Amino acid sequence: MKLYLDLIFLINIWFDFLLLLTVAILLKRKILLKRIILGSLIGGLTIFILFIKISNSILFILKIFISILMIISTFSFKNIKYTLTNLGYFYLSSIVLGGGLYLISDTLSYNHNNLIFYYNGFKFNYLILIIISPIIISIYLKLSKSLKNHYNNYHQVDIMYKGTIYHLTGFLDTGNHLVDCYKKRKIILVHLTLNYSLEEIIYTPYNTLNNNSILKCLKIDKLYVDKKEFKNYLIGLSNEDFKIDGINCILHSSMKGKLKWLEY
Repeated sequence: MKLYLDLIFLINIWFDFLLLLTVAILLKRKILLKRIILGSLIGGLTIFILFIKISNSILFILKIFISILMIISTFSFKNIKYTLTNLGYFYLSSIVLGGGLYLISDTLSYNHNNLIFYYNGFKFNYLILIIISPIIISIYLKLSKSLKNHYNNYHQVDIMYKGTIYHLTGFLDTGNHLVDCYKKRKIILVHLTLNYSLEEIIYTPYNTLNNNSILKCLKIDKLYVDKKEFKNYLIGLSNEDFKIDGINCILHSSMKGKLKWLEY
């Protein structure tokens, strides 16, 4: 069996470059391209460790050490938390890339007849690996960005009404500008079953794209969003599910900038 070390070395550098670039994009690190190339070159050297006769435990420690050296060379050292965050996302990206390549290789290389799997003779060459790897990383980056943007709008909501606390999951909707027409109190929408009397209802007219309607609102005792108290808010009772994964409360647009977003 022939091993072309120069080719393996270059492919290893290519993978490390993609991984370090992924970390830089995900964490929004402003890093010069030459720093990423430097880190990739350091990572490429790990291929030569495999030819040294050492135990698996020492090999594992060396790989960890070189990974840390790659991260520091690329992103510098600011503090331990900063470095560990970079390192964590580097390993996470490695798992995604390695798992993606393995899944594609395993899917294309084997056929099956019921529960019997057999090799069909297909092999990945180096060119296919080089082409497929950035595609996997691109998909990962796109999904990560979409996930981050969506779930940054999720917030923990605690409503106290008549001495009872209701724990909800709220979504910050910049399109919700509802206020009651009497005291201009802002309204959050909830999909919740409450026991109330007709005297407690505050009827508020509102407009939609298709028609005009009346919203039943209630004055609540306390409102906490992410454990931060908000005063002078009403809750509007929605009879329909909001059709957003796990959401039973739509927050008011005025809360934007007052709530803490997830940080990466």
